[in-house]
Amino acid sequence: MKVDLGDLNAFLAVARAGGFREGARANGGSASFLSEAVRRLEAELGVRLLNRTTRSVVPTEAGKGLLERLGPALTEVESALDVVNGYRDRPAGALRLNVPVSAARLVLPAIVPPFLAAYPDIRLEVIADESFVDVLAAGCDAGIRYDERLEQDMIAVPIGPRVQRFATAASPDYLDRHGRPQHPSDLLGHACLLGRFASGVLTTPWEFERDGEVVRVEPSGPLIVRVGATDLTVDAAISGTGIICVFEDWLRPYIDSGALEPILEPWWQRFSGPFLYYPGRRLVPAPLRAFIDFVKASAKQA
Repeated sequence: MKVDLGDLNAFLAVARAGGFREGARANGGSASFLSEAVRRLEAELGVRLLNRTTRSVVPTEAGKGLLERLGPALTEVESALDVVNGYRDRPAGALRLNVPVSAARLVLPAIVPPFLAAYPDIRLEVIADESFVDVLAAGCDAGIRYDERLEQDMIAVPIGPRVQRFATAASPDYLDRHGRPQHPSDLLGHACLLGRFASGVLTTPWEFERDGEVVRVEPSGPLIVRVGATDLTVDAAISGTGIICVFEDWLRPYIDSGALEPILEPWWQRFSGPFLYYPGRRLVPAPLRAFIDFVKASAKQA
């Protein structure tokens, strides 16, 4: 029996992602290519591996058995091949990162250009996703998240600023018209611009802290924007629609320019910065190892 390794990888991608389109999205290929590869594999093995319906793709019992043994085996193959990569003058290959939109906007711009300049043979793909996903199941090598959202058995490396703050601000025009809040509870009488996570949960309550006192408020307002489209919320705040509460680094350029005025700054809550995380149960691919080392070196120079 002669089975193509690429067909096995195609089956693994589809089974893990739960669909051909999802598998193609996670692995950067096409759904039709994956479909043909799985059909070819099933024909070679003489058994159906996936039950396909218009709504779902689910492994059969045979598929489940193959998936259970195949994942670790292919991981070992990838690790074995990556050993050869270590003998190159410069690491090469693909590196896929799953990160929140805030990290793509606020953390990676200072890291990615110099990293790619230092490692021209590495191809970096960044997937900005607010959902908390299994990086391996999503076909990624590593992710960026905040410490309270890290999975167990993951290795975490600090990346970006180690202390951040949530900031509240509004346009001077809005504040001239509606007054300037002096306490977090004053926000209940204002138009606040809210966000919604992919899960459907609102980005509330807004939390503030000063001298050990923590205040949580449930504001309301005329605009709710899905997290990931924060620039729209910023534009609305600048236009005088209401009060915004997001990462300070996101608002800092507009505060410095005067387009936005900070509100309740002594109450802005601090929190620890993000981490680059990756599975600790497998050998680290050369492109990821290069990225980890680069991040650590950058932190020492900062």
